[in-house]
Amino acid sequence: MGEKREKLLDLSGRLLARNALLNFIGQATPLVVGVITIPFIVRGLGTERFGLLSLAWVVLGYFSVFDLGLGRATTKFVAEALGKGEADQVPRLVWTAVTVQAVLGIIGALVLTGITPLLVERILKVPPELVGEAKATFRLLALSIPVVLISGSFRGVLEASQRFDLVNAVSIPISVLTYILPLVGLLFGMNLPSIVVLILLAKVGALTAFVALDVHTIPRLRRYSGSLSFFPRLFSFGGWVMVSGIVSPVLSYLDRFFIGSFLTMSAVTYYTVPFDLMTRLWIIPTSLVMTLFPAFSSLGAMCKEDERNLFIRSVKYLLLTSGLIVLVLMVFADDVLRLWLGADFARQSTIVLRILLLGALIGLVAPISGALLQGLGRPDVLGKLYLIEIPLNIVLMWFLVRYLGIIGVSWLFTFRALIETTVLFLISAKLICLPYRCIVKSKLWLSVLLLLGVGGLLWAISLIEVVGFRIGLTVIVVLIFAIVSWRYVLDEIDKKVITSLAPNFLSHKRNKEGKNVEG
Repeated sequence: MGEKREKLLDLSGRLLARNALLNFIGQATPLVVGVITIPFIVRGLGTERFGLLSLAWVVLGYFSVFDLGLGRATTKFVAEALGKGEADQVPRLVWTAVTVQAVLGIIGALVLTGITPLLVERILKVPPELVGEAKATFRLLALSIPVVLISGSFRGVLEASQRFDLVNAVSIPISVLTYILPLVGLLFGMNLPSIVVLILLAKVGALTAFVALDVHTIPRLRRYSGSLSFFPRLFSFGGWVMVSGIVSPVLSYLDRFFIGSFLTMSAVTYYTVPFDLMTRLWIIPTSLVMTLFPAFSSLGAMCKEDERNLFIRSVKYLLLTSGLIVLVLMVFADDVLRLWLGADFARQSTIVLRILLLGALIGLVAPISGALLQGLGRPDVLGKLYLIEIPLNIVLMWFLVRYLGIIGVSWLFTFRALIETTVLFLISAKLICLPYRCIVKSKLWLSVLLLLGVGGLLWAISLIEVVGFRIGLTVIVVLIFAIVSWRYVLDEIDKKVITSLAPNFLSHKRNKEGKNVEG
């Protein structure tokens, strides 16, 4: 690799690392705010009204699935166009997606408005005194659907341009306001519909900000230039994204219905709490994947070698960071549950949590493979895999939940993670023609062996009953892991990417090396 090419790879790695860090902050911040504010919101609204507010949050989030995948498609094809140097295609791609999103949003708003009486009066168990507020709430939510869908396309432009600083400058305040505005409304004595109006205004503000930032980033977007000729291209990609978006939650939450049907509601709780705790760890992979998807889309149009390097390095980084966190949590699973929910809960759920964490460890690589496949224009692979999994998952779950209970369901999750990770990695490696020498050169194999070795040590430590002794030994193992990783697993480019996350280093060095590359 030439010196100039190596410097470019170094700088691109730093940009991706910075963006991943920004995305992590963007996801972690509202999570923390939610944990702090939700108890106050529940007390202020009461359990029934808070239940309606929770449904409002779900509607705002889940209706974006029915956008035909156009938000994701916008990111994909705008990044591809920028990678090919075809910036003149961007306005037509964006405005076509926005136009279709607006139409879909209006249809969705009309549908939700039409079924509101059915939802409130027959499907949902709304207390009689709250029926009026519930109807008003859902009708207001209907107005938000076009706003949410259109925002997805405009946000996709910034993601395609790798401007995650701008994306998070908008998304973090809006996500935080989702929890803060109910408190503001309660302070001023507002009812639930009025609080939903505040949240809707925040969503409109987010849309306005995304549009302004898009126009600033790509001035050609000032003029409307939609063309239906681009729609088949967008839909061919986005349709499979929508299939994945609909089927994936079904696979994730089907287990709870089986447990509730064949076991008890207490068993649902003993399974759901560790499952939700495990899913919180996916903030790190998700933050990285948000950055990788437009990068893969852009690199696929330019250089396969850079795409292979980015894929391998991303897998390695994720294993060395999230993998270690998962292993440490497995050691202290019992202690965490005891401190959080008590000894009785820990007795029921510790084994479940450890099995689920094993599945999370195995499944760390799958999101990166998924991002690569979508970046290569093959979202159908994910969609088809999920569709194949559903009937198999139902049959196996029916058997396991009846004979092994929630432990059997946990093992099914881990088995499914193993299948998904293996299949997606092999297909991804084949599509980018990933040679074995690339895996050896990147020392990915060494990071896997190191993680397995540390996993064995930590498992032995977990058998020790004295908590203080366990903590001390775990700290020693983590330090050894960090030293060995730094000296023997990470190369010079990896080290520069990691050290670039330090603010002083970043501000002092980036401009200097950028000038050297330009020179």
